[in-house]
Amino acid sequence: MIENNGAGAEHPYRWVIVGASAIMMAFGIGLISAGITAFIIPLHAEFGWQRGAVSFINTAGLVGVALGGIVMGRMADRTSARRAGLIGAVSLGLSLLAAARADALWQFYGLFFVAGFLGAGGLFTPLVANVGNWFTRNVGLALGIASAGQALGQGGVPFAAALLVSGIGWRDAFTVMGTVTLAVLVPLALLIRPPPKPPAAAMAGTAPDADQAPVPIAPGAVVLWLSAAVVFCCITMSVPLMHLVPLAQDRGIALNEAASIMFVMLLAGVVGRVAFGRLADMIGPVRTYLVASAWQTVLVFAFLQLEELNAFYMFALIYGFGYSGVMTSILVCVQMLTPVSRRAFALGIVVMFGWLGHGIGGYQGGYFFDLTGSYTLSYANAAFAGIINLMLIGALYITLNRRRAALAVAGQAG
Repeated sequence: MIENNGAGAEHPYRWVIVGASAIMMAFGIGLISAGITAFIIPLHAEFGWQRGAVSFINTAGLVGVALGGIVMGRMADRTSARRAGLIGAVSLGLSLLAAARADALWQFYGLFFVAGFLGAGGLFTPLVANVGNWFTRNVGLALGIASAGQALGQGGVPFAAALLVSGIGWRDAFTVMGTVTLAVLVPLALLIRPPPKPPAAAMAGTAPDADQAPVPIAPGAVVLWLSAAVVFCCITMSVPLMHLVPLAQDRGIALNEAASIMFVMLLAGVVGRVAFGRLADMIGPVRTYLVASAWQTVLVFAFLQLEELNAFYMFALIYGFGYSGVMTSILVCVQMLTPVSRRAFALGIVVMFGWLGHGIGGYQGGYFFDLTGSYTLSYANAAFAGIINLMLIGALYITLNRRRAALAVAGQAG
């Protein structure tokens, strides 16, 4: 799916692809990764469900998108990203409309699993891969802009949901969100298309070997390494995404204002995604991943030290800019470290483990709150997971450098 070609890279329509994909990911990934956060306390108040149980709705959606990304990505390989996007748009909207009528936990779990598997699964991996197909230069920048939509959605969807829940109640909020999703995403999905194919004469003798590994590590080992790292990275990332709003509410901040903290954090993340995408083009994706991972790991536990709304706003700007670079850099890592022929499958596998990490992190955040009545362990676990991620990706960086150096020495000796 991610396959660069010169003709597509110069076509002006590539920016339409980037813009449409960004907006579609804002809706799909915004809902699945953080959309339920505004519903945690309202669902607890109406049904008496504990936060861990409500948080598992998010986990069900993330498991869905983790598995669905592979299936829908494979389907997009065989058919088209447009078809995957249309299925995703319709599935997401209908799931939200059905959630407005749910009154049992298992119903929410099932609906959000479907919304993740078919909905967000069709709106992430196929669209990211298709964006990559359109660019040969500034791949990091293009993926950074596209993935900035995800960051915007992770802040905008919870914020909009909080406003709706406060104004019209949680059931009507789901109804409005489902209706808007269908009205916006279906037309955008129709804009998605593959890049134009270059003339056969232009490609003759110039096409790279699609099976050739671009780095001196076996592609399977690269995928395994990145998958292990991204699990722990996303455990770190998901705790504030799922539990920042409830944490602020526990400090006496109203729901609308608490949700606005998330919105500020993820608005900063929009800028961060683009900036870190450009940084990946300049210093390489693995170094960029290290910088972004260190940023979120060092700062995540500090959320517990905040008490006032203004302090939350200021810290959200700082944290949001840095942590957001993680997702951009991991996408560019897959793009740059795997051969063309295996890139779509590699992206699906790595993203699957990332969403599983999100699910684990969000659930453990609610579980340890229920167990202790505090978010201290939840955020401490997030920081610890971040350290493991840094160790794994640091080892990959060192291994890459050593093997490149060894190959250079061997080349000189030959």
